[in-house]
Amino acid sequence: MIYVLILLVVIVIALMVYNIVVYKRVQNFNSINQKITGLNVLQDFMNTIGEYSSVDEKIEKINEILIEKYDIKYSTIVMFDGAEYVIKASNVQEQHWEALRSLHDQEIFKDSISTATPKYVTVNNDTERLPYQTMEFGRAKSAMFFPLYIDNVYIGYWIIESGQPHAFDNIDTTILEVVKENIIAVYKTISYQNTVENISRKDLFSELNSAEYLYGKGKKIIDKYTTSAVCMFKITNLPQINEEYSRETGNDVIIEVSDYIKESLSSEYVFVRYMGPKFAIVFSGVDVNGVVEFIQDIKNNIENMEIEEVVSGNTKAKPRYASPKLNFVLTTYYKGTALENVTKKLEEYLDNADERESDINNI
Repeated sequence: MIYVLILLVVIVIALMVYNIVVYKRVQNFNSINQKITGLNVLQDFMNTIGEYSSVDEKIEKINEILIEKYDIKYSTIVMFDGAEYVIKASNVQEQHWEALRSLHDQEIFKDSISTATPKYVTVNNDTERLPYQTMEFGRAKSAMFFPLYIDNVYIGYWIIESGQPHAFDNIDTTILEVVKENIIAVYKTISYQNTVENISRKDLFSELNSAEYLYGKGKKIIDKYTTSAVCMFKITNLPQINEEYSRETGNDVIIEVSDYIKESLSSEYVFVRYMGPKFAIVFSGVDVNGVVEFIQDIKNNIENMEIEEVVSGNTKAKPRYASPKLNFVLTTYYKGTALENVTKKLEEYLDNADERESDINNI
């Protein structure tokens, strides 16, 4: 009988050891699986950054990726815009947004914000509610709060929620920290993009948008397509016209050239006065080879223009006429790459070209 009891004790101990080993293997597998998921999420983030022009679109897409990949019930990104807290992305019903954008006022999260550390809150059963909930009971039973900082400056927070108690007990927080940093990296571009869009102005003479328009609102149009033809041209004899005729005559040349091209372009094409005598056209979704003939026609028609000299005061002198000379350069822009680098390359070509050059070049 004693031997049987000893054997049973040995079997029980062996089963306990086996269960512990299996449990550890399952935990290791879950950890590895979470890391693989995390790497896939980061790759999706990189794709999102390249595919979407608008910062708001990027943040909304990133939020969708988080919800899908991590099977998160609710995810909300809130930013401070300098005046108020604004929900940039959320899959929570709008009736709860007012509460979600005022979490910085909640005592439970103030320490998290001041120390820049995540805060995990949960309940133990379905009859309890989270401390920041005032009217809702059944929506969320656990949450993780991440304060967001750029260069040690607090800019808002990201909160994920679940309808289950203790839902985030075993989640890999290191992956979530990386995710948080990626949210910040995307949001960093807002200040630059907003600045660019706000400083874009209409040119006085051509009534075209300035170059900054290309990199803000214009890029949203351009990036509807995978590739586009980018053209920059220079009125090479504009300084000569200003000198030999008058600056007023040069201004008329700019107006006539701009008006003629504007009337010839589709609304999907972006036409700006780039700088001084240089202008840029982006043929959205068009191959470079498909615009050469069109540009050649424009060039021929403009160079055949005779723009009457502007003369101040009363004069009986025989009128003189100025004819613009244009030098064009073309290249291809690929969605997701730096448009400013493309235009810089074209600008450098025109600036270094012989002033007598009047051609259509593909680089």
